[in-house]
Amino acid sequence: MFVTAYLAFIVLAGLCATQTAVANPAFRRFQKLFLKAYLLALWADWLQGPYLYKLYRHYNFLESQIAILYVCGLASCVLFAPVASWLPQFLGRRQTCLLFCLTYSVCCITKLSQDYFMLILGRVLGGLSTSLLTTVFEAWYVHGHVDVHDFPKEWIPVTFGKVADWNHGLAVGAGLVANLFAEWLGLGPVAPFLLAIPSLAVCAWFVCLDGLRCLLSDRRVMLLGGVQALFESVLYIFIFLWTPVLDPHGPPLGIVFSCLMAASMAGSTLFRLATSAPYRLQPGHLLCLAVLLAFFSFFMLTFSTVPGQPRPRESLLAFLLLELACGLYFPAVSFLQGRVVPMERRAAVLAWFRLPLHLLACLGLLALHGEVSGAGAGEAGSGTRHMFAGCAGMMLAALLAVVSLFTVGRNDADLRLEGTKLEGEI
Repeated sequence: MFVTAYLAFIVLAGLCATQTAVANPAFRRFQKLFLKAYLLALWADWLQGPYLYKLYRHYNFLESQIAILYVCGLASCVLFAPVASWLPQFLGRRQTCLLFCLTYSVCCITKLSQDYFMLILGRVLGGLSTSLLTTVFEAWYVHGHVDVHDFPKEWIPVTFGKVADWNHGLAVGAGLVANLFAEWLGLGPVAPFLLAIPSLAVCAWFVCLDGLRCLLSDRRVMLLGGVQALFESVLYIFIFLWTPVLDPHGPPLGIVFSCLMAASMAGSTLFRLATSAPYRLQPGHLLCLAVLLAFFSFFMLTFSTVPGQPRPRESLLAFLLLELACGLYFPAVSFLQGRVVPMERRAAVLAWFRLPLHLLACLGLLALHGEVSGAGAGEAGSGTRHMFAGCAGMMLAALLAVVSLFTVGRNDADLRLEGTKLEGEI
């Protein structure tokens, strides 16, 4: 049996390798990226086939209980079929592919539990994942093929023909690998399910890779992403800290909040005024001004939040200055994103922008929590001051990134308003 399976795998792999291919380099790059992601998803799915029933028997469940688990999986496939066709329109195709990787990974993790209801949950997630696998990857590919890259529709069957041929080889190989880990290495019937998780993680990586390539191939995109990650991460920290800084001094928080929002509105109004005739200031210059104002705001807060010597008026003024900077920042960065990030890759690139943004915010808040919880009674307020000092340093780094963006795009018409002259023009 082993020799038969091995020979079948070799023959199928050989057939896949000898398939005809379209010569267009751009199409082949796009096709290769899709095949890597989709075939990994199919591989993870096939790995779970041989030992599902044996796993339940290994956990000493009765045949009637195992039948109910199978029914739950099949029923969830039926129930989630309409959802699987609707989710890509709501979340986006790429995001739904990532959701598949997440739900199927959680499904595999539930196999570690011997709790019957946890296994039922795993079967429900497996049904959702199977429904997504059969719809969303094809939708992602067809959208990219036709709407993004504008390749001929006649080339679509070439890709799915490759998928069909490789799918058989993957099924044979998955059985061999599952047997290797479960039987020969003695890791038990749960091993193939755990082995599927890294495949799903790499699949998610390839789904995101298109946006990452755009991010790394254009220095303007990378610098703009750095500015966004730094600026918006300190805003999360500001949202957390403004109340504990002001509340001990008894101001009406609702009025303070309204004042902060009014300052932000004033910044947006100032941006519209500055970019209109006759001033025609460039959004890049206003982005630089916004980052500079944010730096001064946090610099002020490092002195107005000294433990034992708080200055609530100065702190409120700094917060108002920061909101004014926000009003300038968001329209400026939106303008630049629209110019330097390709429309067809914007969702993927912005997802990579948000990754360091949330990571920096979480690390900052965790550092604040650790410093406050480890401080003595007289040092409890120093954590807030140190955090504001760290935010000022991050704004200084963002300012350097903005200056670098100016240097790279000094004569770049994409970074300027229409109708303005480039440097060196008369």
